[in-house]
Amino acid sequence: MSEAVHLYHDGTKHHIHRFARSLGYLDWASQPNPFRSFLGAAAFALPPRPDVPAHLHGQVSAAVIGDVLRHSLGLSAWKQFGESRPSAGSGRREPVERRWSLRVNPSSGNLHPTEAYFVSGPLSGLASSPAVYHYAPDRHALEQRCVFDDRAWNRATSEGPLRGLVALTSIHWREAWKYGERAFRYCQHDMGHAIAAVRIAAERVGLDARLLPGWSHRDIAALTGIDRAEDFVEAEREEAGCLIGLRPRAPGLGPQASGLAGRSLVDAIRSGMWSGRASQVSEAHVEWSFIDDIARATEDPGRPSISPALSADAATVYPASVILRRRSAVAFDGRSSIDADRFFTMLSRVMPVAGSPFDALWWDARIHLALFVHRVDGLDPGIYLLARNPAAIDRLRAAFGREFLWESVSATLPLVRLARGECRALARRLSCDQDIAADGFFSLGMIADFDASLNEFGPSFYRHLFWESGVVGQVLYLEAESAGARATGIGCFYDDSVHDVFGLAGHGFQSLYHFTVGMPVDDARLMTEPGYPWESRDLRIEPRASAPNRRRTDR
Repeated sequence: MSEAVHLYHDGTKHHIHRFARSLGYLDWASQPNPFRSFLGAAAFALPPRPDVPAHLHGQVSAAVIGDVLRHSLGLSAWKQFGESRPSAGSGRREPVERRWSLRVNPSSGNLHPTEAYFVSGPLSGLASSPAVYHYAPDRHALEQRCVFDDRAWNRATSEGPLRGLVALTSIHWREAWKYGERAFRYCQHDMGHAIAAVRIAAERVGLDARLLPGWSHRDIAALTGIDRAEDFVEAEREEAGCLIGLRPRAPGLGPQASGLAGRSLVDAIRSGMWSGRASQVSEAHVEWSFIDDIARATEDPGRPSISPALSADAATVYPASVILRRRSAVAFDGRSSIDADRFFTMLSRVMPVAGSPFDALWWDARIHLALFVHRVDGLDPGIYLLARNPAAIDRLRAAFGREFLWESVSATLPLVRLARGECRALARRLSCDQDIAADGFFSLGMIADFDASLNEFGPSFYRHLFWESGVVGQVLYLEAESAGARATGIGCFYDDSVHDVFGLAGHGFQSLYHFTVGMPVDDARLMTEPGYPWESRDLRIEPRASAPNRRRTDR
């Protein structure tokens, strides 16, 4: 089955003279609705001001889950752009406003293929029975899809102090509408960002959030009801992604029980009382069979629960102000710099340690960073490598087929200098000729330990490699905001040209995601409103640039 992964991965690479297959234009008439709802399902508004008292931390109530969802998958802002156009017959110009929402979890093209479901027992302040809910971020509400038997939930939680389940799914069409066949990759990036966002938000209210690898995609589909054809008669189907368990945080937490009496829970939910029919996000579609093929080839059968050995570290808690302020830059000023200490701190945050978002994952690190350093005070411009897993260093060095320096530049990080020299033009060229890759402090490519991972865990791990890159990206986003800067994930890059720079051959290591950090350029034409009406209504200018070379960077 790895052949199917290679076929899709190679077939969706961008090349300097040819992009991966897509329509090549945007059919605005079929632009997907970014919000799905379930018509006929009872909707429960979550607390509008999710400030959770300390004595409720570690529990799950309407207030707690409202806080988690608000700070992971909710709306972070509404953007507004005003312009004018000639008024018919009058000779005057009338205003035209464009308005769109942003979310806490970033998404390629701001298209948001990820849907979220929450499953729990009776929820204090909301419902008296165990239920399956769909999260509606536009309203910050839970839509009750299914009510099921208390005994099934009690059996499911008998193995440990489980407080709730967050399931993430994907609507592939939302990304394919713009990006064609490469969209499956971007859906997995977005899934990784969402996993990290849930883990980071849960930490704020004393909850642990970890993936549950024991659940197969088929069981996740049954748990969320996305396999109920009668509820998706005209609506786009959703693809099962992952299941995250929430439990109270405590020192020395081990892996979550993988079974969770899952079979009895699935059976109880299947026979529960269901309501609601999925809304359609587009009236017209283009079928991309390549995406369907790779989705089938990478369907996860589930696996025993394991836990990587992570070194202990203090928990990283990001304040709500940083989480809600996260944006994707569209252009950088090309002049500002960052000091080396701050740069090293950012890199230290993406290392897989306990207490970080990486403890949500059940595997050891498979993503390494090839860095293009442009403006870091105290560090020479050049190409660097951060090996996030010591076990991979020797294989990385053997796989890199070019002569490099391999000079250690940090006493605390596995960071090596490969080459000195100006690399802005190279970074720009590799990232689809986008200026944003050259105008920041640094940019990077995320290099995946590809074939060894597929051989160890099977073809379904193809998705997980992208998830890990999304977790890395989410941390970089928040670290950039914490530093008063801004970041952007870049899904458009010339895959094999990146490999050529490092002398990589075959499928041993593959570049999966690019990223860049710098000082954003302001666009005074754009105004920002809060994500929800109960928050401050003060409009303010947000960093956003109107640069000519901004293709495929919006998140």
